[in-house]
Amino acid sequence: KDALKIDKNTIPTIEFKNVSFAYRSNPDEKILDNLNLTINPGEHLALVGENGAGKTTIIKLLLRLYDVTEGEILVNGINIKEIDLDSYWRQIGVLFQDFNRYPFDIQTNIELGRVTKKPTKKELDRASELANLNPILNKLPKGINTILDNSFEEGVEPSGGQWQRVALARAFYRNSNILILDEPTAAVDANAEYEIFNNIFAHYGDKTALIISHRFSTVKRAQRIVVLEKGKIVEQGTHNELMKSSKLYSEMFNKQAEGYIK
Repeated sequence: KDALKIDKNTIPTIEFKNVSFAYRSNPDEKILDNLNLTINPGEHLALVGENGAGKTTIIKLLLRLYDVTEGEILVNGINIKEIDLDSYWRQIGVLFQDFNRYPFDIQTNIELGRVTKKPTKKELDRASELANLNPILNKLPKGINTILDNSFEEGVEPSGGQWQRVALARAFYRNSNILILDEPTAAVDANAEYEIFNNIFAHYGDKTALIISHRFSTVKRAQRIVVLEKGKIVEQGTHNELMKSSKLYSEMFNKQAEGYIK
């Protein structure tokens, strides 16, 4: 009843303090173990680590889709459990690996990112440009009005990469203070991925961006990279700093680079 609302005009500071998390079905196996992490307003942060390291769990706790087992998450110094979720979620645009695919036209798919405001052409164009969606729209006879379901007349069945760009445009259209992307370009070709992340780093300079990706060509450009292993932070810093330390990040980066060289 007395939940505190978050000011929509202020980008919040998010702090994980001694956070541990385990599923109720297996309380002895910690997915996160005594994790401490501060995400500063306007920071571009990347989370890296092997599968199962706890990257997506951090995002789900940040969104309060899960509650912490131990410790606390603070938003502007307030425990997340005391915050009005509607006002908090309005601050955030998120794209998970398993995103929704709606059998509507492209414009409607994008507009669903923010249903509380009447869209403008300028905002739709901006979202499409940031997601590198325009090369796809230009090839479709009905452009942004194309229905994404081939069971409809003149509808099309997009590829995985095309769907991913539509979902990215939906996240960008939300125009939130915090953008969270969990493997956002896994199905997108390398050239399109380069353009998309150029757009993120260029146009989200004053907003928070939290990115999970296994592609180090993307990760290396973040302002801070946080390396996770078995639910703990084992390294953090810039790409250059982590490469000099010659630890886990450097090892993972060099293995991926070796695959490209071969």
